[in-house]
Amino acid sequence: MGRDVASVTISGEDRRRYRDKVRRCLDVLARMLGESQFDFEHPHIGLEIELNLIDALGDPLMRNADVLKAIADPAWATELGQFNLEINIPPRELGGESTGELEAEVRDHLRHADERAQEVGGRLAMIGILPTLRRTDIGEETLSANSRYKMLNDQIFAARGEEMRIAIDGHEPLRMHADTIIPEAACTSVQFHLQVSPEQFGAYWNAAQAIAGPQVAMGANSPFLFGHRLYHETRISLFEQATDTRPDELKAQGVRPRVWFGERWITSVFDLFEENTRYFPALLPLCEDEDPRVVLDEGGIPELGELTLHNGTIYRWNRPIYAVVKGRPHLRVENRVLPAGPSVADVVANGAFYYGIVRMLAEEERPVWTRMSFATAEENLHRAARDGLDSTLYWPGLGEVPAPELILRKLLPLAHEGLQRWGVDPSRRDRLLGIIERRCVTGQTGAAWQIATVDAIEEHGTPRHEALRMMTRSYVDNMAHNDPVHTWPIGPC
Repeated sequence: MGRDVASVTISGEDRRRYRDKVRRCLDVLARMLGESQFDFEHPHIGLEIELNLIDALGDPLMRNADVLKAIADPAWATELGQFNLEINIPPRELGGESTGELEAEVRDHLRHADERAQEVGGRLAMIGILPTLRRTDIGEETLSANSRYKMLNDQIFAARGEEMRIAIDGHEPLRMHADTIIPEAACTSVQFHLQVSPEQFGAYWNAAQAIAGPQVAMGANSPFLFGHRLYHETRISLFEQATDTRPDELKAQGVRPRVWFGERWITSVFDLFEENTRYFPALLPLCEDEDPRVVLDEGGIPELGELTLHNGTIYRWNRPIYAVVKGRPHLRVENRVLPAGPSVADVVANGAFYYGIVRMLAEEERPVWTRMSFATAEENLHRAARDGLDSTLYWPGLGEVPAPELILRKLLPLAHEGLQRWGVDPSRRDRLLGIIERRCVTGQTGAAWQIATVDAIEEHGTPRHEALRMMTRSYVDNMAHNDPVHTWPIGPC
């Protein structure tokens, strides 16, 4: 949904026209899938990282427009809150020379941006939820200065008809109400993109869904929200609630949420776009001039703007992406379950783990999704979000097992073989997957480090918010050194 939109008044006619246009786009997509017009001979990967801005104390810094101006790099963009930024790393072939340069490239981008942020009194924090965020930081005035965010906020609350209720259990349960979608801005994630063929899309999406739980267990990095210690990956529950357009009555009727794991394994990417069209009303019903049927009939490649905009307002943990690049259409799986951070080394290791496993699972003769229910995969995700590496997850052939055991015994060997099939250099593969292995052996995820460090600070009588500030400053210092989180010493630097 990352496109600029003009501030407009939306009428009933706009909604009807948009619905018709989305359906027309869906029909055109079905034709394109049948005619095999997609680019997939050399699969590419892509990476997006959302980050927070903090001030010298470690509190959120509401100056993303100033920092963007100082960075002066089109790879960077605003996100929902004024304390958020996002970077898009250029796509590259998986297994090629540029894959090995990914970590250094991301570090260079972040180093440059952090230096520019310091010029306006800030630092970059790559962390799932900014621990020092307070309830006073989430008013409508905190929205980034982009009309699409204001329109999205207004449309979600118009659909809902009442303020948002956020209820998260965990170690120190949180109950609150919000009258904006700004709590969503607390959630900063890493998004791994993988280009696939139409024929393989269903298998790769199913594989990504199947491993969402193990991914979150080993990558958890969001234990604190508004001063409360909650789940190891609180971001999952917060995101599900912070953009929910349904009042309680619609939830009781079984209306689908816009932040959605899904409800079934699929056979085609068409299944997902068709579900979008069937289940979800438009939030941003903005029509383009393009007639996709005419474009396709004349031998062109349509952008399918309404279909893709609508897709961008439905927040699947693994989202289908249709895009046109250099006149060629392609499909991608966008993996969205992981939080940002802790270090660039950790982020790239998490990507290696993901890309390796999905390759293997997608190519299995007897796929894992034929041996595990969809509901079980979703339950794995929520267990992992709650307890991180302390969770127990289900896997076919193993039953209920501790998350570290599942990862070390079953998934890491698959990741090794999958990266070999992708053509990743063995030394880089072994280093990155070694980071995942040591994280599982030590039990020290980003979430575990944050919890232990705050506990160590509070032992000396430090109040909670000051302890969160101290921990956040220490986190940013460790992040800048690029040491994997399993090596970080407990306590403030």
